[in-house]
Amino acid sequence: MKPIHYFLLLSIALIISCSTITKEDQALIEKMNYSLQTELLDAWYPRTVDSINGGFLADFTFDWQPRGRQNKMVVTQTRQLWTASEAAAFYDSDEYRKIADHAFKFLRDVQWDKEYGGFYTTLNSEGIPGETSFGGNKMAYGNAFGIYALVAYYNLTGNEEALEFAKDVFNWLEKYSHDPVHGGYFNSLPRTGSPLSIGGMEMAEESGGEVPVLGRMSQKDQNTSIHVLEAFTELYKAWPDELMRTRLQEMYDLISKTIVTEKGYLTLFLTRDWEPISFRDSSEAIIRRNIYNDHVSYGHDIETGFLLLEAAHALGQMDEDAIAFSKKMVDHTIENGWDSKNGGIYDQGYYFKGSDTITVMHDVKVWWSEAEAMNALLLMSKLFPEETKYREYFLKQWEYIDEFMIDHEHGGWYEEGLDNSPRSATMRKAGDWTVNYHNFRALRNCIQMLRGEHELTGGH
Repeated sequence: MKPIHYFLLLSIALIISCSTITKEDQALIEKMNYSLQTELLDAWYPRTVDSINGGFLADFTFDWQPRGRQNKMVVTQTRQLWTASEAAAFYDSDEYRKIADHAFKFLRDVQWDKEYGGFYTTLNSEGIPGETSFGGNKMAYGNAFGIYALVAYYNLTGNEEALEFAKDVFNWLEKYSHDPVHGGYFNSLPRTGSPLSIGGMEMAEESGGEVPVLGRMSQKDQNTSIHVLEAFTELYKAWPDELMRTRLQEMYDLISKTIVTEKGYLTLFLTRDWEPISFRDSSEAIIRRNIYNDHVSYGHDIETGFLLLEAAHALGQMDEDAIAFSKKMVDHTIENGWDSKNGGIYDQGYYFKGSDTITVMHDVKVWWSEAEAMNALLLMSKLFPEETKYREYFLKQWEYIDEFMIDHEHGGWYEEGLDNSPRSATMRKAGDWTVNYHNFRALRNCIQMLRGEHELTGGH
């Protein structure tokens, strides 16, 4: 039986979220809305639209000068479709609607492999595959973002072609990427999708056979998994198919019961049968040399706390246990990765063997992590209004982003917070992986939550 006080507190939270907006919240809404429109969207659009070759330009300097390869990466192109679609819906804007139409046509006509199916990971600037470092290969991760973007475009336009396209992407993942034995999805695939290599994990000779070599075809990973979950959540809401629900539930269970550890953080890489790949028993030198493949990623953890609740809500399972689980992930991040001086969350931490205390391994503050932290902290403050710490953390996080992350002169967000990475002031504003979906979503969601309009806090 669930404690009565929990339901009372949740009811209070929902009442508060729908009540009259306070002056403080109204001021926050206005400032965030200005930043979202003027400092983010106006920086990206229309300058990133490639009116010659289709899709979007990817590479821009700190002052928004186009420079670089301008490859058409699936992550860049799909996230741009998602942002344009969501911005068009949020602001009822024909301008963003036209940009979304442009993005959809490029994904349909160019980014999709018409011979073997699936989205190319990268094309060159003119939309030709096979001339980039990926050589025409595919990623489950990128195809998941294809689903996510296509559903957003369908929700905006009602275009059935977009929904059918999203179903095609799902079916392609089901055929080539889904593991029918152990569940979950393999990320790296050849252009043909098949055959899929699922060999075991080998050991590096240079370490005397003590350090695993992460063969990308023989493992699972948290980043692919959480974004497959994210995409399936949206597709299930638009297409409540039985297999779709089964796969969404499968991903929810794998993430919450297998990938997330007892402490409340995600394992980064796992074997095909979901055994964690860890360097914890190795020397500190080896651990540090392989930290990219084995660490606590504060940004992914706090983001997953939010994504799991979205999935639980879609599945009709957003109960006390689901909320408490996500709360635990948010708490672990704040308790172990929060900068108590300036605010913001660090990038990486590590639990060395024999220690229950985490060591911060990379103290930069990456733009997308800061956005996801703000989003999750405000959500927790709405779900747990009696715990005032979440509101305080949220306000401090927004203060941090406003001071150290947003470029008030040129627009856009720095890749890393200026407090720990002053060099970021002259680093690129956009690249293959640096797009506008995390910060758009965070600002949009926060505005909705402050207005009492977000679905996870009782809004519509």
